Amino acid sequence: MINITLCDSLAEVDAGAWNRLFNANLPFCQHAFLNGLEQGGSVGEGTGWLPQHLLLYRSSELVAAMPMYLKLHSYGEYLFDWTIAEAYLHYQLPYYPKLLCAIPFTPAEGQRFGIATDEDPKELFKLFHQAIIQRQQQLGCSNFQCLYPDLPLQQLMRDSNMQERIDVQFQWYNDNFVDFADFLQTLPSRKRKQISKERRQVKQQGINIKHYDGNNLPADFWPEFVGFYQATYQKRSGHNGYLTPETFALWGKHMADNILVFAAYAGKQLVAASLCFKSANCLYGRYWGCLAEFDKLHFECCYYAGIEYCISNKLTRFDAGAQGEHKLKRGFAPVIRHGFYHFSPGPLINAIADYCQRERQALLQHYQLTEPD
Repeated sequence: MINITLCDSLAEVDAGAWNRLFNANLPFCQHAFLNGLEQGGSVGEGTGWLPQHLLLYRSSELVAAMPMYLKLHSYGEYLFDWTIAEAYLHYQLPYYPKLLCAIPFTPAEGQRFGIATDEDPKELFKLFHQAIIQRQQQLGCSNFQCLYPDLPLQQLMRDSNMQERIDVQFQWYNDNFVDFADFLQTLPSRKRKQISKERRQVKQQGINIKHYDGNNLPADFWPEFVGFYQATYQKRSGHNGYLTPETFALWGKHMADNILVFAAYAGKQLVAASLCFKSANCLYGRYWGCLAEFDKLHFECCYYAGIEYCISNKLTRFDAGAQGEHKLKRGFAPVIRHGFYHFSPGPLINAIADYCQRERQALLQHYQLTEPD
């Protein structure tokens, strides 16, 4: 007997049952990461991210799941749809709420459809797709979106004739480098000189970089880092950031094995830090905060120290986050990422399809990329 349900709190789902459906090597799919967002108040009531996780049980066993949210805005998504939302507003059509399958505030490609190993993905995805459309209609949502899915889910969504958009991100790849100097030798002279100069500038300011894994953080790290994170967001955006101190504390407690920090010290004082997550083969740069402005320190903590760590620890890839064309000057390469959409019937359907096509062509042409077959 198959039963599909919606869950508005991941705390109600057994962590072991959820994690068995997802790749243990992907930190952002894990129960502890998503539940930390919910229990810490970073998503939920008052945030515009209302959990609507889709669960499929065979008898009493959880055999498939999809992290999903009812969204009341488009913040924190990174594959942004502001242009489409503005078109709806122009024609006095409601765009929100919408349904979103994504990892909140996390533009990293990965699993969005967890499934037991002995189940048929095509069969269960058809059931999920039907349930999503039904929920979309029930709630009066303008659309359903799935952002940054992995390759298997991309194909399932194409086969279901969902509308597709692309995004371009910048990733660093480890070509079996011996050390940082070996990596630099693969770059043009201009880039080598720029990177070397930026790293020297950090040292000349008396800044020392240390890295810690989540099990060996200084006792007072989290309060200090949260202060940096909030101050950085206040300066940039006028608010304290999307993540609460409680979420950071929960991740620190339950995800220590996946956490890596690059901490910057002026003497004995912590003045900045970059919070990363890691898997067996990939480093994910996620959150940054600083006490004051130091020349080129962001590049050191968020890029160069991470590259050096990947080389030393034989990680194959460094995903330093969304956007940032300036990463091209620092050894990163452009890669294509994907989003999939099902829009409710309306007068803008054809215009949206045309917009997505033109957007795709412009991005591919700008970065001189070709989509894989």
